[in-house]
Amino acid sequence: MPYRPRPGLARTTTAAVFVIALAAAPSDAALAFTGGNHETVTRAALPWEPATLTEMADARDGAINANDHGGYFLLGPLHCDNADYLAPRYVQDYPRSRDEATTELLACIRTSVARFRNAIRAADGLVDAEGKVRADQSDLSSHCTWKEAPDRAKCDVLEQLGRGWHQIQDFYSHSNWSDRAAPGPVGLDNPPGLARTDVAPFFDIRRYSTMEDADWTRDARARIPVDLATGCYSDFDSTGVKADDCAGRVAHNRDLNKDTAASRRSKTGDNFSHAISGATAETTRQWNDFKAELRTTYPDHRRGEQMICALVHDDPASSCP
Repeated sequence: MPYRPRPGLARTTTAAVFVIALAAAPSDAALAFTGGNHETVTRAALPWEPATLTEMADARDGAINANDHGGYFLLGPLHCDNADYLAPRYVQDYPRSRDEATTELLACIRTSVARFRNAIRAADGLVDAEGKVRADQSDLSSHCTWKEAPDRAKCDVLEQLGRGWHQIQDFYSHSNWSDRAAPGPVGLDNPPGLARTDVAPFFDIRRYSTMEDADWTRDARARIPVDLATGCYSDFDSTGVKADDCAGRVAHNRDLNKDTAASRRSKTGDNFSHAISGATAETTRQWNDFKAELRTTYPDHRRGEQMICALVHDDPASSCP
């Protein structure tokens, strides 16, 4: 049967969300969780067959790294940037309030919710009404292109998942969720670390995808700790163009990122490995939740199960009878 959205699931089209900002965004490169690290995380998290996994995970051309190309690279919500904050006990009169920082993090979550919804819709094309895999829509004999344009259904699903998971992986590198501060005073150049070992509860993307936006944002806001921060980066945030620098704020490049093992924040204890392990566990969670939603949304003729089979196998026409 054709896809029908579950109650509360809005038909969000992410391709248009940042179109104005994309047109204006500069093309300079910046520091982010490297493509190689995204590949390491994604390969560790997904038990997929080789060709399909490469389409998703490849350090340069995989869907997981599509947000690091073109104007997407400099859109803060696509990397969970600009949710920086320090409480008054650390810095008086910090230039961004807790509410403003939370609003930026919600913008990041919102992009993943929209991508999840898009991926569920795109999966409808993987199989026919009787649950038979459509060979023409699951074929990977030629590479997918991540251009926000209609393609084979498998490519469309992988693109939506990759673009939705990228910023969630970045969160563990760009935030203080799982890390610790360096020895010495905690403050602007040494933000507090939360040292969390669990996946972030506000990335409950599957559940949020079935809720009205006002309801899930209320839920997510209540789950964000007061001392949580991601780094300020001079890009486009969800409220428009910020100043060209991050003076007086917790800066992504200088203070908080763990995008490589060589960054200053990575060198404190096991901060870098915690960022990698957190992102890996989160990606596994997101994939399991996506599978569960496919089964729920497409129960007839085991269509959801067949969609999962088509996504993980390199030759699903023969592997998914």
